[in-house]
Amino acid sequence: MTSLNFLDLSNNNLFGVIPKSLEKLSYLLYLNLSFNQLSGEIPIGGTFRNFSVESFKGNLALCGSPQLQLPQCQTSTHRKSRTKKVLLLIVLPLSIVVTMVVLVLTFVLTKGRKKSKKPPTNAEVYPQHTWRRISYQELVRATDGFSESNLLGRGSYGSVYRGRLDDGMELAVKVFHLHFEGALTSFEAECEVLTSIRHQNLVKIISSCSNDDFKSLILEYMPNGSLEKCLYSDNCILDISHRLNIMIDVASALEYLHFSYSAPIVHCDLKPNNVLLDENMVAHLSDFGISKILSEEDSMMQTQTLATIGYMAPEYGREGKVSRKGDVYSFGIMLMETFTRKKPTDEIFSEEMSLRSWVGESLCSAVMKVVDSNLVSRDDESFSRKEECLSSILSLAMECTRESPGERINIREVVSKLLKIRVNYLTERNKNVLARQQPID
Repeated sequence: MTSLNFLDLSNNNLFGVIPKSLEKLSYLLYLNLSFNQLSGEIPIGGTFRNFSVESFKGNLALCGSPQLQLPQCQTSTHRKSRTKKVLLLIVLPLSIVVTMVVLVLTFVLTKGRKKSKKPPTNAEVYPQHTWRRISYQELVRATDGFSESNLLGRGSYGSVYRGRLDDGMELAVKVFHLHFEGALTSFEAECEVLTSIRHQNLVKIISSCSNDDFKSLILEYMPNGSLEKCLYSDNCILDISHRLNIMIDVASALEYLHFSYSAPIVHCDLKPNNVLLDENMVAHLSDFGISKILSEEDSMMQTQTLATIGYMAPEYGREGKVSRKGDVYSFGIMLMETFTRKKPTDEIFSEEMSLRSWVGESLCSAVMKVVDSNLVSRDDESFSRKEECLSSILSLAMECTRESPGERINIREVVSKLLKIRVNYLTERNKNVLARQQPID
């Protein structure tokens, strides 16, 4: 397939090295090999010169050039060690060599049979942070006594502080306000969920610190803050691709919670403030303080816990009914907010007009009037391509937010549709780039 333009093999548990023959794909514009188990050196010839670290992230054993922010390949050391092993085998008596070979083959074959029976889990593909004990005194030092200067944000049940341990490790410390009703329950809920789930788009837990008077979770630190912070900051410009990638990350995390865990997990509080961005602008879903684990038999449960106004599904607000379709509704509202830059609680919305109805009316006439003005302008030469992309995204958001839960699509369908929208958008963009690069006769 020498004319291949797009190749997306992400999240497939692929292992081995990246074939150098891919360097011959001279028309390749988009490559995504992220979140597999690939190892060895990344090819450097052909179109590989144009790809960034985004194409290879999540493969823990890859090496390559410094531009890709990966460790350098140590080929010479490997050759020396391989030579030593060969010489050692020559020196050893033949009987010992045969015995060693038989033992190694037996081990490999046995391990291979086990692997064939059970595919690797997310925990195996994405190993958790090294668990470590962190004392209260260490947390006090790391956060300067939980000072306001290190405060990252406050929630319903606690505050989050930035910290740096004595060894230089940065972390986020979520301290629960135990004098608030429900704070202890929230701490226990987060512990139950975070210690049992593993996914590249979920925030990872490093440790916890707990006694009768103090409860905290120690989480990985996200240097780019929350989606809400970036969305409404003048210093952080998110284009269409950035926002689309972030929402695909969030949808992928939800797909894992809803379908890939042993029992369905409902997040219950999806909103931009609970979406955190790492150094590569990859999104991680956080804050499982009011999440619910459904039994395998039940698709819905009752709760008296309230989510955030503006994002909760109608059936959740009216009757306390929690289901996966409630998360889909909240995701649809967040999708609208991400591309319109309007909160569902904005002052322009009242009982007669909501964010959903505002977006829905625009799809019938002028969708670009509701889209964030930072994303596109009439003078933009790619206006029609961007308009088509944004219309598709907001139409999908409307499908997610239908009044009746039974009429909403599930998150697996959402992921599929978002990926198609991204491919179509990138295809058209790269066609335009190629057209501009064509020589004029």
